[in-house]
Amino acid sequence: MSQPEHVVVIGAGLGGVRTAEQLRGAGYDGEISLVGAEPHAPYDRPPLSKQVLTGAWPAEKVVLRDEDALAELKVRTHFGVAAVGVHDGAVELADGTLLNAHAVVIATGARARTLPDQPDGVHTLRTLDDSLALQAALKDARSLLVVGAGFIGAEVASGARDQGLDVTVLEALPVPCERALGPEVGTLCGRLLTEAGVDLRLGARLERFVDAHTVELAGGERLTADVVLVGVGAAPMLDWLGGTAAGRELDVSAGLACDERGRVVGAPGVWAVGDVAAWEDPARGARSRCEHWTNAVDQAAVVARDIAGAAPPPPSVPYVWSDQFGMKIQVIGRPELADNVAVLQGEGLAGGAVRGTVAGYFAGDRLVGVAGFGAARHVARYRALVARGAERSEVLAAA
Repeated sequence: MSQPEHVVVIGAGLGGVRTAEQLRGAGYDGEISLVGAEPHAPYDRPPLSKQVLTGAWPAEKVVLRDEDALAELKVRTHFGVAAVGVHDGAVELADGTLLNAHAVVIATGARARTLPDQPDGVHTLRTLDDSLALQAALKDARSLLVVGAGFIGAEVASGARDQGLDVTVLEALPVPCERALGPEVGTLCGRLLTEAGVDLRLGARLERFVDAHTVELAGGERLTADVVLVGVGAAPMLDWLGGTAAGRELDVSAGLACDERGRVVGAPGVWAVGDVAAWEDPARGARSRCEHWTNAVDQAAVVARDIAGAAPPPPSVPYVWSDQFGMKIQVIGRPELADNVAVLQGEGLAGGAVRGTVAGYFAGDRLVGVAGFGAARHVARYRALVARGAERSEVLAAA
């Protein structure tokens, strides 16, 4: 396959930058343009809820590649101006610029979800500016209310407790991090919160915002804090497409539908990576959208090689992590495919110490995932077993 003359990558986050890097690594020597709606140089997002938020790192430390480094990679940049359309052979920017495009990679990521009637002054956390604004608000605060006990909410709660704030966390589900870890293992995240002194309210239903500092729960109870953060997930940033790309109508209701190589279904010459993309996943037998850091990196490698006409990279094992309360939580594989869980290491699921606990997720007797709490050395031993779907007997023997 001949290489396209000009690749336009829309979205200057992790997925977009890694796509540009991987294109050069795969031998692509044509033009690359990188478009980013934010004025900042491309930056890494995981530290925004951890090191940047707490002030341990300056904002400059999270830059992935500054403009000089991108120029060395022979990547043209268009930062601070959003794309507003993908046409047949061109990408349109908000300032009226038209970039000719022989191939387009959409990597616009996701935006933080908000709640109905959420007032100004209530924080969300998705961008560098969000992190710096929340950091400034917490500096002189004495209390924090977090709506949502997923990884982001828990990481912010962790940093706030380290700074001595009184923290309340509201979660509508029966356990924290249930979507990532399942109901059984998610209880360990709940223990981390409560053992750190967080007032964790599970099954809590938020009725309304009274103002930017006060919420009312179903039943009438009101909770007030100096700072309020809503962390209830993210939605793919696709409004700018208007439901079309390259003159084709697209279904963007659940992310851009892509095949297993990242090619957008129904839009020749267009690929998508990262939070915005719903790739065909043979393991699930369906398309799925994944918001994890490593997923964007892995997909960028696949797409770059597909565009460059190079051999695809070897299959990867999904991986996600979260740093909370002095502990790294690691997840390998696809826990959502499991129908049962077994303890592989530690006593956390039996009421003992959370640290050192490793759980195995099984679909029948086949290992589909592993989660560990402060147990990096042990978790690493199971990666190859997850990759090949090892049988329970072999996994338990390894434990």
